[in-house]
This record gives sequence, C-alpha cells and structure tokens, in this order.
Amino acid sequence: MKRTLLIFLIVFLLMQFIRFEQNNFAVEIKDEIKAPLEVMNILKKSCYDCHSNEVKWPWYSQIAPMSWTINSHVKNGRKWLNFSTWENYTEEEKAKKLKGIYRTAYAIMPLPTYIWLHKEADLTREERSLLREWTGVRK
Repeated sequence: MKRTLLIFLIVFLLMQFIRFEQNNFAVEIKDEIKAPLEVMNILKKSCYDCHSNEVKWPWYSQIAPMSWTINSHVKNGRKWLNFSTWENYTEEEKAKKLKGIYRTAYAIMPLPTYIWLHKEADLTREERSLLREWTGVRK
C-alpha cells in the first residue's frame, strides 16, 4: 500500500512539470461583441471563461491533470467562438456562430462540468430564452 501511494505521489508530482501556457490576450473594446446589457451579463457570467480573452484562471487550473482539461476547454472554446474578437468575424461567420449559440443555449452550454464548479454560471430558463431571442435566429 505504501509503495502504491509513493508511486502515485511521484507520478502526480511529475505531472506538474507538464505545463501549458495560460494566457489572456489584450482586449480591444472595438473588437468585442456588442449586445444589450442583460445579454452581456449572461455572456460574461456563463461564457467568457472559455469564449473570450478574459478568462479567470482559478487556482486549480494550475494543478495537473485539471490544468490540462481546463486549458483544452479554453483553447477549443476560443477557437470556436471568441467574444473578445467578435468584430473580426465576417458577417457569414457571425451568422454561423449566432446559430451555434441558438442551438447550444438549451442543449449543452455551459458545460455541466463547468457549472459543477461555478454554480453562478448556470443559466435559468429565462436567461436561455433571452439568449436565443437575442441571436435573432429563426427555426
């Protein structure tokens, strides 16, 4: 039992040397998404930690293997949609991303694992409806 625990501890410590850069890029106000205040509040509380350049990196994002998962989520989230660079998208890209927001507002976003650690990010039915209405997407 001691040997197993020692091996686990050594592996855990070695994992800490595998680091990924956690960065936030400069935010140009002119490039950020423009939306009504109530929509911006929803986006900032529930979306910005993966879909912007204004990620709040919690303390546990520094500890592997959790750091690997969080970095992957942020990297993929920014790749799919970055509210900090919204105005750099073409009109076609914006329309596609708004359709994506419309589809995911009730289905999968924010991720359940994120909500588990950030209860305040959970969206109410009304907030989800407001987001869908704001997108302007028609079925």
